[in-house]
Amino acid sequence: MLVFAVSLVAVGCHAQVTVTQTGELSPEMARRVEVLIRSKSSVPPDYEIHLGPRMKSEVPGFSEIAVTFESNGRASKPLQFLLSADGKTLAQFTKFDISKNPKELVSPANRPARGGPVSAPVLIVGFDDLECPYCSKMHAQLFPALTARYKNQVRIVYRDFPLDQHPWAMRAAIDTNCLSTQSGEGYWKLVDYIHAHAAELGGDDKSLAKANAALDSLTVEEGKRQKVNEATLNACIAKQDDSVVKASMKEAEALGVDSTPALFINGEKLAGAVPLEFVYRMIDEALVAEGQTPPPAETTPAGVAPPAIKPGNQ
Repeated sequence: MLVFAVSLVAVGCHAQVTVTQTGELSPEMARRVEVLIRSKSSVPPDYEIHLGPRMKSEVPGFSEIAVTFESNGRASKPLQFLLSADGKTLAQFTKFDISKNPKELVSPANRPARGGPVSAPVLIVGFDDLECPYCSKMHAQLFPALTARYKNQVRIVYRDFPLDQHPWAMRAAIDTNCLSTQSGEGYWKLVDYIHAHAAELGGDDKSLAKANAALDSLTVEEGKRQKVNEATLNACIAKQDDSVVKASMKEAEALGVDSTPALFINGEKLAGAVPLEFVYRMIDEALVAEGQTPPPAETTPAGVAPPAIKPGNQ
């Protein structure tokens, strides 16, 4: 467990106040604490502040008190503060559990992968929207560069995060998943094609019906090339079960994903317009943490800007 100091504020120089390590705060001490919290946090005057008793703390020299805010009969969840044994210092701390390897925070389970083997030191999980133009650009530019540079050191997995503003993105996710259960190679070939031709789906009039029909047809054709069980594939396409996709979306939201594309490099989130050299640096750092040696640094010719990922809510 790691402890970070969020704020550490001296209550001030006052006359000596006798306090105990546990038990109710004295009225004078309770007022000092309340006045400081109101002033530092700009608590509105109509909010009541309730202070719990001093309790035993894991931090030496401090006891713990719970602070609750109440307005119109509704109370907040208690916030934990620390009060020093001499009654002169109030602190607020946040604990973060770092016992789990960040690489395990985003699951690649039951998803097709490309690049290195399961034992690859770096896992990149991307939350993808097959109708997203930024995703298509990233798919075309970033991953070929990564596989060329890192080869088997990097394993790449896609998870689904179709955005509401993209009418056929959900269908594309479901159809590609239908194929992925029988052929990982077919999944990636289909994803490659959809990302490369997303702007063409739906025709000139951007018809949703045409786009959906094209996606179904592309999935069936790729399934035939991969010699999968056609009846099983067709039944899956017809059913359009979105439960797996929605589960992926729920997990993404819990991880703070709100736009596409979003990458997690051994658990570290990558968002925003990021030059490729920054991505390399993140992967290199992940490799070093795994006891691996990154490839030699690449140099960019003078006057040539490195390519960038441009994620966005599109």
